[in-house]
Amino acid sequence: MRQEGQSRGLLGCWFAVSVSLMLGCFPRVSAQIKYSIPEEVKVGSVVGTIAKDLGLDISTLGERRFRIVSGIRDGQFEVNQNNGVLYVHQNIDRETLCENISPCLINLKLVAENPMEIHYVSVEISDINDNSPTFQENEKFFEIAESTQPGRRFQLPTARDPDVAVNTIRVYKLSQNEHFGLQIRDRGNDKVPHLVLQKPLDREKHNEHKLILTALDGGNPPRSGTLNVTVTVLDSNDNHPVFTQEVYSIILPENVKMDTRVITVNATDLDIGSNGEVEYFFGGEHDPQIHEMFSLDKVSGEIRVKGVIDFEKYEVYKLEIRANDKGTPPMDADCTVLVNVLDENDNKPEIEVTSLSKQVSESSRPGAVVSLISVTDKDSGLNGKVICSLSDDVPFDLKPSFQDNMYSLVLKQHLDRESVSHYDITITATDSGQPPLSTFKTLSIDVSDTNDNAPQFLYNPIELYLKENNIPGNPIYSVSASDNDLDENSALSYHLVREEGSQSKIIAFLNVNSENGQIFALKSFDFETLKTFQFQVVATDSGTPSLSSNVTVNVFILDQNDNAPVILYPLSSNGSAEGVEEIPRNVNAGHLVTKVRAYDADIGYNGWLLFSLQEVTDHSLFGLDRYTGQIRTLLSFTETDEAEHKLVILVKDNGNVSLSATATVIVKLVEPKEAFAASDVKNAAAENEEDNVTFYLMITLGAVSVLFTISIIVLIAIQCSKSTDYTSKYLQEPNYDGTLCHSIQYRSGDKRYMLVGPRMSIGSTIVPGSHANTLMLPDRRRTSEEVRVGKYIFTCLTNIFHSVTVYTVTPTWVLTCVILFYFL
Repeated sequence: MRQEGQSRGLLGCWFAVSVSLMLGCFPRVSAQIKYSIPEEVKVGSVVGTIAKDLGLDISTLGERRFRIVSGIRDGQFEVNQNNGVLYVHQNIDRETLCENISPCLINLKLVAENPMEIHYVSVEISDINDNSPTFQENEKFFEIAESTQPGRRFQLPTARDPDVAVNTIRVYKLSQNEHFGLQIRDRGNDKVPHLVLQKPLDREKHNEHKLILTALDGGNPPRSGTLNVTVTVLDSNDNHPVFTQEVYSIILPENVKMDTRVITVNATDLDIGSNGEVEYFFGGEHDPQIHEMFSLDKVSGEIRVKGVIDFEKYEVYKLEIRANDKGTPPMDADCTVLVNVLDENDNKPEIEVTSLSKQVSESSRPGAVVSLISVTDKDSGLNGKVICSLSDDVPFDLKPSFQDNMYSLVLKQHLDRESVSHYDITITATDSGQPPLSTFKTLSIDVSDTNDNAPQFLYNPIELYLKENNIPGNPIYSVSASDNDLDENSALSYHLVREEGSQSKIIAFLNVNSENGQIFALKSFDFETLKTFQFQVVATDSGTPSLSSNVTVNVFILDQNDNAPVILYPLSSNGSAEGVEEIPRNVNAGHLVTKVRAYDADIGYNGWLLFSLQEVTDHSLFGLDRYTGQIRTLLSFTETDEAEHKLVILVKDNGNVSLSATATVIVKLVEPKEAFAASDVKNAAAENEEDNVTFYLMITLGAVSVLFTISIIVLIAIQCSKSTDYTSKYLQEPNYDGTLCHSIQYRSGDKRYMLVGPRMSIGSTIVPGSHANTLMLPDRRRTSEEVRVGKYIFTCLTNIFHSVTVYTVTPTWVLTCVILFYFL
């Protein structure tokens, strides 16, 4: 490399002189430098100090961008701009770069700028022994007849080594063998190995020879490659075929699929080639059906299923097999194949219904026989043992009989046709094979009806709302009952219950259609006369015996606006209501002239009356309250107002089609003197009336005073006789509100009760045992309630005396006090 560096320096000087005249016009170009490195050198190894060898300033390499611009493939080399060293950048494989070219040179072009310089560097890649010889094939086969004479040659494959020079292949070697040797022949630059037969072959002793051919190169240490050589010795037909067994026995399940392999017979012949090739045939005299059941592959000796294997037809198949080789003359051998058919569970049980009652009465008793069933299975052993069962949730059961596989279908529980009218009974017969097979059979059984259900009404009682003034003879309602039975047992007829009673006359005007339950009214009902009534309808079926049930119908008559208002005041005469009212002319506005009174026999809106002025002489003088019917003055009268005014009042109800009546009031204005005279007449009548009231009041006061005195004495006596340790108990303390009270006493066992309540009606019902608003009074004992009753008496007397003082005594107060004194 030093000599190369000196020559590079001389070339550099020459190049400098040559291009000095062209400086500034062309870039500087230096002479070529050559380096040499071995392949497979480590990445990063130094190739050469190229900057120093080129005489470049190392400190300016970075500024001048000193670099490799061409000659690099895949970047095998790089230049370090810090020290100017050319180093290996990637792994270098000579065989990849140059293949068989020798020497292997890589030319690099390097450039430096400012000034521009171009340098050429050549790197030689020297070979190392990094490849072993290889054969194109891994194994070579030869067939040599045992009659081949010694000395015959057989060419062997040559090996290949990508290395060059001394590292390429130099020699071949053959493994030790007494029958074969190795001979090398040169063909140009190649060495071709040959296999030479040295000793006659004997196939009966060795029918095959395994040899190893080894190729070695000239490297240090040398590398090698091997080739496996197999020599097959060909034989003559001097052996007959031999079966591995004289008798083959196989168990084959029945019903196997077509083309299922049964067995493969095997006969061997020590000969080879056609002398050792064996073919198989059916031999002997066979049943023709055997050939339909099995097939034989003459090459492989494989026997397969061709037909349907059925244990019930054949339990054992006997096959005779013959084997022939292809030698000249051919030799043969024979054997026997016994195919034992294994019984499989391939037959399902069969269910036979010997007798069946398709209809069973719902009145049948448990234990009744419905059907007889026979079960059979063609299989034998466990495969033919059958177990029967029924579907779940059916009121039937299977009872085995004394005979095998015979069963009786019997009723297990009572039937109800209305719940279930039809049964689909699934009988399952399962054998004991593996896997078990099952058969299903469905029996359809209808449940016949008996009359065990009475007719039923959907609602009971029924509330019927009927408008009054209905048309006689028209249907008013239709009752309907249902019967869960069938046919005649569910055919219903209807009739009314006609019994002696308070409403028997009303029911006499009703009729019912016996077939459809439609009810007719033979009369028109009037709400004002009859508001409600009750009757019963009976539904009876046609079964034997018949069953019936009844329904109560409560009829409520609905009011219609069929009554016109009736005028009570002014009084009617000659078909018209007319009255005359006289009032002083000097009355003030708001004076009550009179009040029109009317009533309506209807109720609700039909009886709600409204008053209106239909006709009036002067609308500004009189006003009418539309709800009360009061007529009042609106203004004070003047001297110019007329002395007589006519008011026509319309009284109308609030029905859908309202009815009305009219009343006429004549209002006469009189002078005050005339009014005073009329007033005196009224006062005189009032005085007579007051004298009568005073007379009655004096009698009442006397009676009350006597009763009051007696009550005080009785209360004092009771208070003195009370026990000191007695404590009164009340179920509920009534609160007195100052209104009219009622008290009713009754007994229950050894206890006495008094019911006290405000404003009880005479028709109220007292139910013993119900203690609402009830005071419990033990016998011969008095409680503080008597003190409270005394307060009631005191209140009554106070009110009476007050009434006397102001002359306004009322019969209500008198009646209340008398009742209280009576119960005390």
